[in-house]
Amino acid sequence: MKNIIKSLCIASALALLGSVAAAKLPAPSDEAKAKAAEAAAKAAWAGKVGAFKLCRSQDNVVAHYKKAAMGKDAKAVAKGAAPASACVDPGPFVYVPAGAAAPATAAAPAAPAKKP
Repeated sequence: MKNIIKSLCIASALALLGSVAAAKLPAPSDEAKAKAAEAAAKAAWAGKVGAFKLCRSQDNVVAHYKKAAMGKDAKAVAKGAAPASACVDPGPFVYVPAGAAAPATAAAPAAPAKKP
């Protein structure tokens, strides 16, 4: 009999918690949406920075391997042109909200049209 009562109490407590968890939350405010968008942008930037650092470290490993493999000829290889790296530096984090105007960039002025 005690087991049935325990089971009934546990089931009712779980049902109560389930109904609370399923309650509808209010829509987030504009400020909360802006914070979430900024956090997503910062996370994407952090991923780009991580990829850049990984690329640079891989380039360093390749350079070290080539230097060790060449031995005495490493100085001759070092004097040659360095291979172009595919690593792209993402730069510092800059967040521009969707509704705000884009910051002014130093773009080259458009060339005037030539008259025929």
